[in-house]
Amino acid sequence: MKKRLPPDDPDCDPFAERPGRHWQRRYRLLGLPFLFRTRSRALLRVVDAAYGRLPSHREKHTDPVLTLELQLTADRADRRTPPPLRAFSGAGLLGGVMDKGNYAVLAPAQHTGLVAVSSDLLRRSYYARYELLEFAVYTLASRARGLLSLHAACVGRSGRGLLLMGSSGAGKSTLALHCALQGLDFAAEDAAFVDAARLTVTGVPNFVHVRPDSIRLVEQPLTAARLRRSPRIRRRSGVAKYEVDLRSFGTRLARAPLALAALVFLSRAGADGARLAPLRADQALRRFAAAQPYATLLPGWHAFKAQLGTLPAFELRRGAHPTESVVALRHLLERQALTDSSVSVVSRARARR
Repeated sequence: MKKRLPPDDPDCDPFAERPGRHWQRRYRLLGLPFLFRTRSRALLRVVDAAYGRLPSHREKHTDPVLTLELQLTADRADRRTPPPLRAFSGAGLLGGVMDKGNYAVLAPAQHTGLVAVSSDLLRRSYYARYELLEFAVYTLASRARGLLSLHAACVGRSGRGLLLMGSSGAGKSTLALHCALQGLDFAAEDAAFVDAARLTVTGVPNFVHVRPDSIRLVEQPLTAARLRRSPRIRRRSGVAKYEVDLRSFGTRLARAPLALAALVFLSRAGADGARLAPLRADQALRRFAAAQPYATLLPGWHAFKAQLGTLPAFELRRGAHPTESVVALRHLLERQALTDSSVSVVSRARARR
């Protein structure tokens, strides 16, 4: 007779399917309900650090619950910095792999996914959260809602938002930080999601990553000191940055998706004071396609492209201090609010005739 195996023998449960104690969290992200399940309290803390205390961005429609299973693996890394994520797809699955202990496998049609994180990578939680957890969350959410995923920041005011785009080093993160510190609504730092049908923008307004030399531009000494106490991370490019959690600074996090008011392309060129230069529709389209090559391949691109001609677009040439750019953006939002109000008045007058 075959020897009876003890319950904890791996041959008893080779695929780790045996039910055990799970902890779970429910968060609404990008307007969608997410369920996170894991047997690891350490991974649960990563989820809470990423998504706790965020506005829900709830919208008026029924959405499926997106479920992510998180597993902690015992694999040890062969190097100090984990290898970059390699994407793959096939048989209705999408995913990304760093190595044998760190990967994400997603089934968008079933609204589920599995994220595996090694104990070594967990000690560098920035990579675990930014390259695995956020990859899974953003991919499932964008596929479930047909959102256009953009490498852009988003700030706004009174329900209207501006997409801030530019090449690496153009100052998106620094400008987003100063906008948030000076009272504008913060929606996203480098991952914004557009609903092309509604022309609304949403994001996960948690962290901003800024270079150490950007903090010297913060004029309030106490705020600057708090910023310097933020954790320091190192991008794959080798650039060191502070990871600033804006939820701890009393900033205005966007409470709902923002109506897209304008596109703003950040220029490396300086000016005598920050200046917004209008762009023609064809110029905006070319710049957008060049800045967002991945977005142009997504299903929502053609719907959004048709709307681009209706959106004002500008090039922002920065001045000597980010505050000048913040003032320029605030004035742009105020002008768009007045324009929208005027259009609404005219529309109502025509409807009464």
